[in-house]
Amino acid sequence: MSAGSNLLTMKKIVQQLRFEASINRVKVSHAAADLQQFCMQNALQDPLLTGLSSSTNPFRPQKVCSFL
Repeated sequence: MSAGSNLLTMKKIVQQLRFEASINRVKVSHAAADLQQFCMQNALQDPLLTGLSSSTNPFRPQKVCSFL
């Protein structure tokens, strides 16, 4: 029974390796250039770079409402 389960395990491993080998790879230099281009295109909409206005900032300290 051990040989049968070992064979099944090996078939699953071979299937996984074939799947991984069929994936198209992208060179790191190309991926880095694409990422840099994306960042430059979206820099004006990035609130970490441009900041938030105080009226639309959901994390601003809440004003205390007090009645006299």
